[in-house]
Amino acid sequence: MKNYIAILGLSVILVGCGSAKPKVDDLAVSNPIETALDLTAVVDDKVPVTINPGRFTTESVTYRLPRVVQGTYSVSDFGKYIEDFKALDYDGNELAVIKADTNTWTIADATKLDKLQYNVNDTFDIESTGGIGGDNPFSPAGTNIEEDNYVLNLHGFIGYFDSLKNNQYALDVTAPAAFVRTSALEDKGMKSSADGTTITSSYFAQRYFDITDNPMMYGKLDVEEFMVGDIKIVLSVYSPNKVHTAASQKETVYKMMQAQKEYLGDVNSTPRYDIYLYLSDGSETAPKGMGALEHHTSTVVVLPESSSKEGLAASIIDVVAHEFFHIVTPLSVHSEDVHYFDYNKPTFSKHLWMYEGVTEYFAQHFQVYEGLVDNATFYNTMQSKIDTSRRMDDAMSFTIMSENVLEEPYASNYYNVYMKGALIGMCIDILMRKESDGNRSMLSLMKELSAKYGKEKPFVDDNIIVEITEMTYPSVGEFLKTHVEGDVPINYNDFFEMVGLVKGETEVETNYIFAGGQNVIFDADQERGLIKFSPMVLKNSFWASQDVQADDIILKVNGADLTLANAQQVITGMFSWTEGQEITMDLERNGEPVAIKTTLTKAYATSVSLMEDPNATEAQKALRAAWLKG
Repeated sequence: MKNYIAILGLSVILVGCGSAKPKVDDLAVSNPIETALDLTAVVDDKVPVTINPGRFTTESVTYRLPRVVQGTYSVSDFGKYIEDFKALDYDGNELAVIKADTNTWTIADATKLDKLQYNVNDTFDIESTGGIGGDNPFSPAGTNIEEDNYVLNLHGFIGYFDSLKNNQYALDVTAPAAFVRTSALEDKGMKSSADGTTITSSYFAQRYFDITDNPMMYGKLDVEEFMVGDIKIVLSVYSPNKVHTAASQKETVYKMMQAQKEYLGDVNSTPRYDIYLYLSDGSETAPKGMGALEHHTSTVVVLPESSSKEGLAASIIDVVAHEFFHIVTPLSVHSEDVHYFDYNKPTFSKHLWMYEGVTEYFAQHFQVYEGLVDNATFYNTMQSKIDTSRRMDDAMSFTIMSENVLEEPYASNYYNVYMKGALIGMCIDILMRKESDGNRSMLSLMKELSAKYGKEKPFVDDNIIVEITEMTYPSVGEFLKTHVEGDVPINYNDFFEMVGLVKGETEVETNYIFAGGQNVIFDADQERGLIKFSPMVLKNSFWASQDVQADDIILKVNGADLTLANAQQVITGMFSWTEGQEITMDLERNGEPVAIKTTLTKAYATSVSLMEDPNATEAQKALRAAWLKG
């Protein structure tokens, strides 16, 4: 995972077989649990769902929607979006149901149970109101119900019986014939209605995990399919105002995936990879959580529709590259906590430094390794991660934080997995190169671990650091013991010295919301509920050229009101501004209006960053070359 009012009809139509129903509570998997989604029937923006599990012989069964889903490290409580939950017997009569908690329902007379029925709200619409009784799922893990778009993260619609998580699932999705439909779930064929207005697509899942691991997108989509080597890439784009198309981003995705394949080499064996890109228009019912959620063969991405073509391309490289590298870890290399995931009461692995940190490191390192960015850009990225990580708890054990990630003070430090976690990957990479005369690396280590374990064989959580030490060098083991298990902050200069890098003041290119590094140019006017420029704005060359001043209130950006309430979506859109773009901004200075109407030029800021030491030794230069280019 990487963090950055229409109506849907969804009903589940299942055919019961009366007394001939098979017994399923003995974990027999030859008779799949039948589910179906009908995208043509909805009431009050709520989706009716029916689940047909087969016949039970036990007196009581428990049905759950996930409390937490894999790839997220927070509570989602998908059960809170369920209403009018009913259990029906074979005569259509309601059975007694006990709601044990937010996500759990118990049916006492299970031997009489024919099917379950309930209604589902989507999560996108509720994000702006704070959700139902608390936090919402991260947008890329959420669900969308609109008349022209359906984001079907199936864990938001389909639950599981405690005793049947390993049972097969048969899923039918009925939708208007004109809809485009994309999913990597095993396709069992399609059937048209008699009048040709609807099509039912049938899918198959080996177990509940595959239901949660294979999202879908339906509706008025723009789709491009193309091959990158031996991988079929399916790029599905929903742009509500038709600002962007799949075709306009095809070249970006192709070049990125081609570079990633070259970088990974033989570790990659994915025959198909789906990218579901939902572009948020920033409206009240649009998703607010920008970023992506990984799956084994796909990722769901939410990014701002207001992005320029170039800005969207840059975001795709940053976000989607990270998700694709998850095929290495945790999808191929993972612990028992990940492999035997409990959706209701999960335990968490100690090794987020690997799952998210090393993945984020690869997402940045491959760009310089494959020539997508220059050395200076990569150095600035890593320095920015250092600056950000030090604003969090730099003396916190990463393994303890990972294992307790749902609790404070660890939960509020989760973002550090993308900062310090990536830096941990960088340090091990440099150590591996140094110890092996440039021949081994962080990537080669992950390949070795993939060969040793792989998708179906988890490692023991408490043993992996010892195993890595045995597979590598004492210096790597000492680093992990001191800075990952331990709480000693990393002295990054020790590692930069190995590769001949030093700190120096330099003018670096920045964007339009920072003044170099992570120095944000905005501040809050809490009393008025508005946003103003901070003193840092004068260190950004573009804004300084516009004669803005610290404490200028920003009333409108490109005609859209800017307040504390909507700052996230408006300022997120500014991330994607690019040189040559026309922009307007309405300011208030000492009670007087100030209008800016201009064309964006490149923004620079003077910053202390990494640079190559002109006095570096030949050994340092050689190690640097091996680190950056292999």
